[in-house]
Amino acid sequence: MYSRIVGLTSVATIAVSVSSASVLALDDGRLKGQLMKLDPQTRLEQTCDAEVLLRINRDRASFNVEKVVAYTFDEPVVGENSIAAHGAAFRSGGNWYHLSYDCVTGPRHLDAHELHYEIGAKIPKADWATYDLYD
Repeated sequence: MYSRIVGLTSVATIAVSVSSASVLALDDGRLKGQLMKLDPQTRLEQTCDAEVLLRINRDRASFNVEKVVAYTFDEPVVGENSIAAHGAAFRSGGNWYHLSYDCVTGPRHLDAHELHYEIGAKIPKADWATYDLYD
């Protein structure tokens, strides 16, 4: 299992805007400043995690995503400006769900140019400890 502590934990809680135009953007200047303090790979992951969180919340009224973890079930495949997180998970309404996403960013990793995701099954609470998921 891929495990890493990331220095930016407030990405999901900062107000951002998502557009269905060709470029999705995290428009909050403070967030971009925080993201720029991270190493490029972590910034890529955090940007894509935040974008998928926003997109699910916008697209699916039945979810209120609080957290996305790219590496829950499998290590993401990271390219220069992309991440394929097919072993991801997200938390919504006190439950965790399987998630798979592919994200392409610009060269500074501050916005998502392409984002595709699929929501999977709810993860049984009995499995949470195995994957470091929390209540």
